[in-house]
Amino acid sequence: MGMMLPRNLCLALLMPFLVEAQYEKYSFKSFPQKDMMPLESAYNYALEQYAAQSWAESVKYLELSLRLHRLLRDSETFCGRNCSSASRDSDSPLPDSNLRVVRHILLRAACLKKCKENFPVFKLSYPRRDLLETFEKRIPYRYIQYAYYQLNNMEKAVSATHTFLKKNPDEPYLTKNMNYYKSLFDVDEYLIDHEEQPYESVFLKSVVLYNSGDFSSSARNMEQAITQYFEVYSLCSAGCEGSYEILEFKDFYPSLADLFLDVLKCKVKCEEQLTPNVGGFFVEKFVATMFHYLQFSYYKLNDVKNAAPCAASYMLFDPSDQVMQQNIAYYRFYREQWGLKEKDFQPRPEALRYYNQTIKQKEMLEFALNYLYTDDEDVVSPEEAVTSHSEHPDAEFEGMGDYEESFLAEWWQEPKSKWDAVIDLCAAKRPKLHPQNIEIEDIHRESHILALGEAWTQSSAGSSHMSVIWLVWREEPHGPQDGEGPKGGQMEGADGSLEEVIIYIDLERSQG
Repeated sequence: MGMMLPRNLCLALLMPFLVEAQYEKYSFKSFPQKDMMPLESAYNYALEQYAAQSWAESVKYLELSLRLHRLLRDSETFCGRNCSSASRDSDSPLPDSNLRVVRHILLRAACLKKCKENFPVFKLSYPRRDLLETFEKRIPYRYIQYAYYQLNNMEKAVSATHTFLKKNPDEPYLTKNMNYYKSLFDVDEYLIDHEEQPYESVFLKSVVLYNSGDFSSSARNMEQAITQYFEVYSLCSAGCEGSYEILEFKDFYPSLADLFLDVLKCKVKCEEQLTPNVGGFFVEKFVATMFHYLQFSYYKLNDVKNAAPCAASYMLFDPSDQVMQQNIAYYRFYREQWGLKEKDFQPRPEALRYYNQTIKQKEMLEFALNYLYTDDEDVVSPEEAVTSHSEHPDAEFEGMGDYEESFLAEWWQEPKSKWDAVIDLCAAKRPKLHPQNIEIEDIHRESHILALGEAWTQSSAGSSHMSVIWLVWREEPHGPQDGEGPKGGQMEGADGSLEEVIIYIDLERSQG
């Protein structure tokens, strides 16, 4: 039985894996001196030009501000990682633990000071924290998309809109903008995420290969995606140890605690920031999901010695998952047949290291939030702390401006429900298609259809396209029969488990 996608994971639109970059003119170690300016100055000037409807000038400085933000982030990450091992010698001559901590801080500070002297970006005024959060939320792309619309460059407007929606899929105004662009022309070629991380396309490729039955290639790509994700996570974590503003006088240890609290918030947020958006849904428990696919691919390849550690790795993140518990029980039952030892049922080292780090960081953050503040403050969870929003510098542009609203009002009508749009899309693609004799119209729209999307793959000849439609609905739960092998993921639902149905449609044939 094929693996079921975890809840909220639906491959809705799979673009080519090699995409055009937003940062074609960007170079980390050879940033043009003529473009070097404070991030805040570049962004504020861009917004001034936007308000004045000087669209070309606004786009120029909005895109420059994106490159300046990436330069600052990459420079912080480089120095943070380069100095991460400073003073970590085990044979320190200092017997007192407090002195060893102070020694570590001093050596680390000296390393960072020397490193940052080599990067001109650190000679500029440092941006405020709320401005950095604005870039993390991809707010500049809101303005870029509309400026390009005004310049009649619809292709770049679509790319900017898509990039923004990948981080903010529920934002109503740009969702309507995207629907408007789709009403004008075929936008598929221009759905480019300029901020895409390298592991995202590899993960999607692995899932497509998995569903095609090519488990060997799927496992190889998923291994690559896991490696790349942990590398990017490490860089994100290192970048959190950058510059922080001290706003008030405090005692020594409370001041240190405040700084460490900011660092912890940033590191905890890395996990959320790096979670990919697939078809409008963020992949829940992304690391666990990758190991889920990997364990089942290895099982299908009869490589249980690699499958079992992947299953154990998944259990770190979701220990109550009954399907994976059954999979591990199955592996243990046939352990002698496959030559498995107890060490084969241990999580993989990189998964265990990541799990321990993220859990410990959340525990420390929760402690700091709840015990280092005054008694009259409410108890705060780590999730609430990292998602709290401060007002960003372009708050006056929030919502839709008068001139931005005008090009939507004439044509846009909200669907009766999101599932009406889903059904209409499916019916338009293949009106006579009824998968497994199930009439599409008979499926209860609100309760049973969870997601529908499309993906296109092109043959080597460049002519044939295949559309993949995903329909997901509830079925009664069922467990594996005696002697049956591991299952793919099943998810708990109010009425049972959720099952996946994949329908392949050859568009060329369907047109006939």
